[in-house]
Amino acid sequence: MARLDLDGNPIEPLTICMIGGGGFIGSHLCDKLAEESLHKVIVIDVSEEKIKHLLEASCPSSSRFEFHKINIKHDSRLESLIKTADLTINLAAICTPADYNKRPLDTIYSNFIDAIPVVKFCSEYKKRLIHFSTCEIYGKTVGSFLPKDHPLRQDPKFYVLKEDESPCVFGPIEKQRWSYACAKQMIERLIYAESHEHGLKFTIVRPFNWIGPRMDFIPGIDGPSEGVPRVLACFSNNLLRGEQLKLVDGGQSQRTFLYVKDAIEALLLMIENPSRANGHIFNVGNPDNEVTMKELAEMMVKVYPKVSGEPALEVPTIDVSSKDFYGEGYDDSDKRIPDMTIINKQLGWNPKTSLMDLLESTLAYQHQTYSKAMKEALSKPAC
Repeated sequence: MARLDLDGNPIEPLTICMIGGGGFIGSHLCDKLAEESLHKVIVIDVSEEKIKHLLEASCPSSSRFEFHKINIKHDSRLESLIKTADLTINLAAICTPADYNKRPLDTIYSNFIDAIPVVKFCSEYKKRLIHFSTCEIYGKTVGSFLPKDHPLRQDPKFYVLKEDESPCVFGPIEKQRWSYACAKQMIERLIYAESHEHGLKFTIVRPFNWIGPRMDFIPGIDGPSEGVPRVLACFSNNLLRGEQLKLVDGGQSQRTFLYVKDAIEALLLMIENPSRANGHIFNVGNPDNEVTMKELAEMMVKVYPKVSGEPALEVPTIDVSSKDFYGEGYDDSDKRIPDMTIINKQLGWNPKTSLMDLLESTLAYQHQTYSKAMKEALSKPAC
């Protein structure tokens, strides 16, 4: 029986060029496309590790997946692969805060300069584009500039982030952490301009802290020993090592978290309902899963013994300054709560998974995947 879109029309198989398809989000999306669709997927990335199970001959859907080991910075094959596809999904990005701060040039090139040819080719060859931006594009909330005891700080219009209304408020130039948000804003503006002037069909996705299995890396195990991944992997690394979880500036920043499998449901709706998704920017998050980083750490400390069988730390957290953790030039937003009106209206999508449930499944994966390698690494004598 043919699968139908939201308007009752049969869904025709597509050829999808997925740039960055071997990463955290891309691997989950590839799994979804393999299980529930007949779409062909051309994956472009520098590593196939997280999708190698889909490329093996024993996988029933392997004939619909092909992998190209390409760095889009300097590979002429990119143009022909985009030209071959019906839809390009651009997931490629440097998206770890430590890198924004310490490698601002790489951040700007990766998230703006390197994305320009993708937009250009999609526009030139009349191909649809789904581009991944970031919730960081909003910067700081308007409410954060009010006195802490001001009653308007509690008014949602001063902190709930809306795609078509909220301003993008970044810190000063010397706070280089904003290089990522600024680069992402510029590529959004380029996409919007290409649509306005040349008819580019686009959808822009603004993820609000998607977390789950396969996210980032564990330093010294499957990533650089001096690397600093995003908060979930940072805290997981501490738990696996039996170390205190480091709370940057007391862990007072607030975030909402969305389970990656919920997010993938939204992405499939965007892919298969172009008439409802084209021309839109979508917040994709879970407003009900808002916590401070301190509260997130406390929840993870509570969940980890359940999935690992290991005792909880007596003193589970320690405060560190943002300067010591990230270096000079760090700055941050106060909170990020997405308004979900547009995605609910256009696609009928709502998140499902509670923060406690997604943490339990994610930490179970982290322990199962990394605990043995971590114990072996910790047992080796220091050089």
